[in-house]
Amino acid sequence: MRVTRRALSAAVAAGMLLSAAAACGGDDDGGGDGSTPAGGGELKGTTIEVAAKWTGPEEENFRKVLDAFQKKTGATVNYASTGENTDAFLGPRLEAGNPPDVAILPQPGLMKQYAEKGSLKPLSPDVVSEVDKNFSPYWKELGSSGDKTYGVMIKAAYKSILWYRPQAFSDAGVQPPTTWQELVTAAGTLQEAGTTPFTLAAGPDDSWTLTDWFENVYLSQAGPENYDKLAEHEIKWTDPTVKKALETLAEIWGKPDFLNGGVATATKTKFDESVTQAFGQEKAAMVYGGDFAAANIATTNAKVGTDAKVFAFPKAGDTAPAILGGDVAVALKDGEGAQELMKFLASPEAGKVWAGLGGYLTPNKNVPPDAYADPVAKELIGQLQQAGDAARYDMSDLTPAAFGATPGDGMWEALRTFVQKPDDVAGTQKKLEAEAAEAYK
Repeated sequence: MRVTRRALSAAVAAGMLLSAAAACGGDDDGGGDGSTPAGGGELKGTTIEVAAKWTGPEEENFRKVLDAFQKKTGATVNYASTGENTDAFLGPRLEAGNPPDVAILPQPGLMKQYAEKGSLKPLSPDVVSEVDKNFSPYWKELGSSGDKTYGVMIKAAYKSILWYRPQAFSDAGVQPPTTWQELVTAAGTLQEAGTTPFTLAAGPDDSWTLTDWFENVYLSQAGPENYDKLAEHEIKWTDPTVKKALETLAEIWGKPDFLNGGVATATKTKFDESVTQAFGQEKAAMVYGGDFAAANIATTNAKVGTDAKVFAFPKAGDTAPAILGGDVAVALKDGEGAQELMKFLASPEAGKVWAGLGGYLTPNKNVPPDAYADPVAKELIGQLQQAGDAARYDMSDLTPAAFGATPGDGMWEALRTFVQKPDDVAGTQKKLEAEAAEAYK
């Protein structure tokens, strides 16, 4: 039985809130309930391949988590980067019968597609027990398909923030905005003061950032109910609510002087580069990025919490947007190695290692707030508790991967083209609807 995307949106929102609240009083013991930390077992001589999309700082941090597992178990773990198109990497290997032992999927929708095809191995009872101890039922449900649990939601992302340089704001006499109109006004003030307002990651492989911009604006303007309907394709992309959101985005995207290097640079810029441009090179005052951008900022001379701060994504309508994301670990091969690694990833022990490295949030309720290295993460744990019923899972990650998670296609490319042609609202809507209709067949 397939869980609807609408149900998942509501479940994940509530799950994140409950997990965050529980984290404030979570047990600091490695096992989550005072037991021995998870992940035991002698695995010397066992080689495990793990595939994930992460590169740069995110990859480096994940490798340190894997190092902790290797030290604990004696296993050898090899990491493979899938690139942004995880399905394009895994699909051929699954067909050839040679998948990695474990994969980290960036879209719950992709996990369910694989589960329905029989490509995933259900979690063993002891791994499910670890999930039950450390995660709310909502996050477990997100990693389940039918009556079986396949995934562990090992990493969460809070996507309703903008990063900014306080010094640039201070020099221009600008305060962090709370509404969209205030954001547009602040951008104009910054520009007049000689500071480019934004760096924008709209490169072919990184235009997922554009989907996040859209989702924040759409949720705020159209409201949670319409957001759910659009995610289910019960509302067409030619709907007036989509038109309004695109017109709103054009108030920033349609002004080349607001973007570092103009449209030509923005549409070639990778996400990592956009963060470096803002904080390493100080070429702009603001950049969009979830909490995970802290890991990228850490590679510059800027200090998170001092030189780099966040403010909530401004309201474009009546709803304060709260968009959540997350990555799910799944096993693609049978064997003790894959299941032991899944058990470790579900444990507070792994979460605490990762939290101490920065650029990370977890729905694991037994990873305490004081485990987080950077002040922004601590701040966001508090914000997540206040998100309310309007919080929603990232729409592009709930849609079919062909539409919401493929570089050069679907939402990614349609919105990237819109950055280049911000006056073509109708054309953008038609392109989005045509590709959505095909993907939802």
